[in-house]
Amino acid sequence: MDDSAYIPIASWGLPFVAEPEEVSVLRGLMRTRLSVWGMQELSDSAQLCLSELVANVITHVGRGTPASLTVSRRGGRLRIELRDPDARALPTLVEASDDSEGGRGMALIDALTERWGVELCADSKVTWCELVTRLVGPERHPGGERVRRAASVLDSYGEGELFSTSRRSRVGALAAEAAAIDVISDMLHWLHEHGHDADEVLNRAQMHFDAELAAARVITS
Repeated sequence: MDDSAYIPIASWGLPFVAEPEEVSVLRGLMRTRLSVWGMQELSDSAQLCLSELVANVITHVGRGTPASLTVSRRGGRLRIELRDPDARALPTLVEASDDSEGGRGMALIDALTERWGVELCADSKVTWCELVTRLVGPERHPGGERVRRAASVLDSYGEGELFSTSRRSRVGALAAEAAAIDVISDMLHWLHEHGHDADEVLNRAQMHFDAELAAARVITS
């Protein structure tokens, strides 16, 4: 596939400063984003790749380097991009020995991902990698279209606060859960204001959810 033709259907990112203590913050943000996108099965591999990409910048460009992360999704493919301002320090794939303390970063990314590469720009470079979910696309995730619609709603609720780009924020799965609770609460208020029995509707929704989840388990078993 031509990289220039890569058009994501969902994208998220943030600037940061390449410091070791930033890695856990970025990993937490990555976990939350993949949970919203319904791509939790890629979470562990994506976090490892992110850690190695940041470590590569710290080691070969320097601590304190201004960088930026972009994560994008197209169907069942996840693309992670990390931009830094040094177009000369290029990541390379080396064969590290068992007792070597270095040289494993890109080898790990090479093993975890479908492919990876480097794009050189006038004053920066982008190191990227792509992972592929075991599911063909968002319509094949449990919940299918419902999950996609819910992710869009959560984006509208959370983009300003839930997915804050503040480098001091340690957002985790609880933040995504809180946003979902806000969505549900608002819908219950709407039902109440329009004369509906919110408790009854909530019970019916739970019944639908349980039935669809049970059906999905049967299909995948």
